[in-house]
Amino acid sequence: MVPMYFQNLNLGVMYSVLILVIMCISVESRHTNNWAVLVDTSRFWFNYRHVANVLSIYRSVKRLGIPDSQIILMIADDMACNPRNPRPATVFNNANQNINVYGDDVEVDYRGYEVTVENFVRLLTGRLPSGTPRSKQLLTNEGSNILVYLTGHGGDGFLKFQDSEEVTSQELADAVEQMWQKRRYNEIFFMIDTCQAASMFDKFYSVS
Repeated sequence: MVPMYFQNLNLGVMYSVLILVIMCISVESRHTNNWAVLVDTSRFWFNYRHVANVLSIYRSVKRLGIPDSQIILMIADDMACNPRNPRPATVFNNANQNINVYGDDVEVDYRGYEVTVENFVRLLTGRLPSGTPRSKQLLTNEGSNILVYLTGHGGDGFLKFQDSEEVTSQELADAVEQMWQKRRYNEIFFMIDTCQAASMFDKFYSVS
């Protein structure tokens, strides 16, 4: 019998039926480097699929050549060792359990209660406190192409973080505008995997 948390978790099917909103914001092409910001905005066992989603994307971008030094991974990290996990220290993205997407080489940069709206916005805009470790910084420039992937629970114009706060479409738009003003990207590829994801782009006003 397939465990409850694996029902409807097959990623091949899931990505064909979930509403995925993709937006590419670009300026004159002068691409020199690639980065990824991968965020699981939820926590708790019943949101197992979200961490499986983000870890699957993490494995994919690494396989395609983006090194860990240019990947920012933000997850609650409460699944692999959850007491309800029948296979401790593992996370799988489908019922066949062929690939442990948690693996031995996952480098988590923001963990648990570090996954906040404030830290996410500061990361994007480069407004981090002095002394922030390099691994927690998005060290991009005008030649950077950035994948920003977020998965979790959302609604009309907001995305929940850790079931305790929300980032709004206006806050996301303002963060991207700051990135534009500070020349922190060449192209941004946004993928938001949540309910009503399209509404997160309603307020965007940066040059595209």
